[in-house]
Amino acid sequence: MIRLGVNIDHVATVRQARQAREPDPVAAAALALLGGADGITIHLREDRRHIQDRDVRVLRETVPTGLNLEMASADEIVRIALQTRPDQVTLVPEKRQELTTEGGLDVVGNYASVERTAHALRQADIPVALFIDPDPKQVDAARKLGVAAVEFHTGTYADARTPAGAATHLEQLARAAAHAVEARLHVHMGHGLNYLNVEPVVRIPGAEELNIGHSIVSRAVLVGMVQAVRDMKAAMTEHFPNRR
Repeated sequence: MIRLGVNIDHVATVRQARQAREPDPVAAAALALLGGADGITIHLREDRRHIQDRDVRVLRETVPTGLNLEMASADEIVRIALQTRPDQVTLVPEKRQELTTEGGLDVVGNYASVERTAHALRQADIPVALFIDPDPKQVDAARKLGVAAVEFHTGTYADARTPAGAATHLEQLARAAAHAVEARLHVHMGHGLNYLNVEPVVRIPGAEELNIGHSIVSRAVLVGMVQAVRDMKAAMTEHFPNRR
């Protein structure tokens, strides 16, 4: 069964807009799990624009399994990860001026930095995934590092403006997934996925986990988090009984 990790960053975005106490991402995580989420994903950014240090600590205490911490290779954030010990760390690129993550981590171009961070985390028995573009060279670098998984950036597919463009990017994702499986890496995917475009991604052989945030949080504003997660699980599985 393909897993769904629900990213709750934008629950914290709403809270931070008023520097208030609500909505609490910890409560959102509990409701997401009640709705059928297989895990919770959070991104602790260096600028703390949404998720805060307190959120990481409390979520570690309240999410029983499947807490995935997205983070840059920054010393301060690495120390927090080593202290809180999430179930997985996903290393991502980070720019202060971006609205959201714009692309995959360049593992090839930043190999030494990524290697140092990945080694520190693995020494603490924290599994590491790398958020990368569907590029064979990036997959090969991930394999060389000995990380557990790669998460392919699906934003280019999600943003495609024509069916032909989407099909091209989908094929690129499929080829990258096959290459990662051959390299004995677990395959995750995420970014820009929603209720309408998730179905073809679920079909990709080797995909084990999707991480989806903005679309689910957006629907949760209207129908509640439990129902929003149930709707996404249905969109991922209803046409694929063999993947339940």
